[in-house]
Parts: sequence; C-alpha cells; structure tokens
Amino acid sequence: MKPGDTGIIRIIRAFGYSMRGLVATLRHESAFRQEMVLFLLMAPLAVWLGHDGIERAVLIGSLFVVLITELLNSAVESVVDRVGSERHELSGRAKDMGSAAVLLSLLNVIVIWALVLVPHFL
Repeated sequence: MKPGDTGIIRIIRAFGYSMRGLVATLRHESAFRQEMVLFLLMAPLAVWLGHDGIERAVLIGSLFVVLITELLNSAVESVVDRVGSERHELSGRAKDMGSAAVLLSLLNVIVIWALVLVPHFL
C-alpha cells in the first residue's frame, strides 16, 4: 500500500477528487454536457415507463454507462493532448477507440430500451 491517508480521510479525499473530475468534465466537455441532458430527460422517463424496479434499474443503468464511458473517453483525450500536440498514429488511434466506446455505449442504450420497452407496446 502507498503511504498516505487511510480510512475515512482517504474516502473523503477520493470523493473530492471525483467531484473535481465531474465538474471539470461538465465545464470542458460539450459531449458530456449533452449526454448529461439526455440522462436528465430520459431517467424520469425510465422511472415512468419501467414496470418494476428491475426494468427501471436496467434502463437507468444503461444511461449511466454512457456517462461513465464519456468520462473515460475525456480522460484519454486529455492525456493524449497533454503528451503532445503533434499528430501521431497511436494518439489518433487512442482517441478513436475512446470515441468508439462512447458510440457502443449509446447503441447499448438503444438496444436495452428497445428490448425492455417494445414488448410493453405490442
């Protein structure tokens, strides 16, 4: 274990770092802001359309996956940009892979919402 804070102090500091990361992402990443708006619009819809707790959890969980993936994508992009501004094949590949992960998370929302909700309307 690394030297430093342990116990509740470590948890409190980790929470602070996490909140700083969320605020920075909201401030600097327009895609994350757009996906947050999507989340804020669709989460209440999930509560309303889901027939039970499991359906609601799956629908809302799929929305959280998008936000989590966008956070990780933004982190990758920040690190790549920090390393250097020159064009490099691996830098481009890393950014493209992060973008592909976000795309898959959005497709995941579509598939899950369709699988859960379409049977209710048939």
